[in-house]
Amino acid sequence: MLDRFTIHQPQSVEEASEMLARFGPDAAVYAGGTELLIVMKERLAHFPHLMDIKRIPGLNALVYDAERRELVIGAVACHRDLERSPEVRDRLPALAALEAAVANVRVRNAGTIGGNLCFAEPHSDPATLLTALDARLTLVAATGTRQIPMASFITGLMETVRRHDEILVSITVPEPAANSGVAYERFKLHERPTAAVAAVITVVEGTIADARIVAGSVGVRPQRLLGTEVMLRGLPAMETSAVTVADFIRDEVEVTGNLFESDPYTRQLARTVGRRAIAAAIRRATGEEGGRLAA
Repeated sequence: MLDRFTIHQPQSVEEASEMLARFGPDAAVYAGGTELLIVMKERLAHFPHLMDIKRIPGLNALVYDAERRELVIGAVACHRDLERSPEVRDRLPALAALEAAVANVRVRNAGTIGGNLCFAEPHSDPATLLTALDARLTLVAATGTRQIPMASFITGLMETVRRHDEILVSITVPEPAANSGVAYERFKLHERPTAAVAAVITVVEGTIADARIVAGSVGVRPQRLLGTEVMLRGLPAMETSAVTVADFIRDEVEVTGNLFESDPYTRQLARTVGRRAIAAAIRRATGEEGGRLAA
């Protein structure tokens, strides 16, 4: 049973920010509530004041900026919105496919993309892919606005750079170039992945010109595999290149031990899903799997 709390319904982001500042640590932002309410039910935390931001206009918008070639995702857009959005399916099909596999239908209908990122649970699917896609997060407070790269947003286990009075309002994702391929692969036994890797591969004249490889679910936060990226650049845009760097993924990834999987086992999982993600991204970049837009 939940302890008593009051739900406030601010009409603007600025009003929500002011309420957060006024109530201090007794307040939390409430959107989908799929993670927050579990924490409160388990009495791991209690917030007497919840700021319901779902009714603030514009926070669930999904807009494609054709001039900047960027998709702007409102923070309270739910996973189901992203899964079914024609814009997401067309511009970022890998993200749409990922969202269709998040948890279960009940969670996807209630849980929001912003809530998922701000909760910073280590096994977040969206956080890993959005880091590889070089997404930017817009945070707004009554005192001002700032943008944070997704790669810098999560700092540790359920910790982010978001200040207490800030509201995450949107996630901006650049559309991948026509000669780039995007893929996300994971291994999971239950609703949360044990290991995941996102890959964005850019190909020029049959050669891998650039790569962004991010491992998730194996540590406390998504991690760029910079050494693996260096190894990939200059290799032929063939699936054999994914095999070539697979051992580098296993050796480079930083894992956090747990009671269920040993570190060597987790590294091997990262190696396997990493190889698959890179191979799929290469196929999509070269048009062998329907091109960049293949999901």
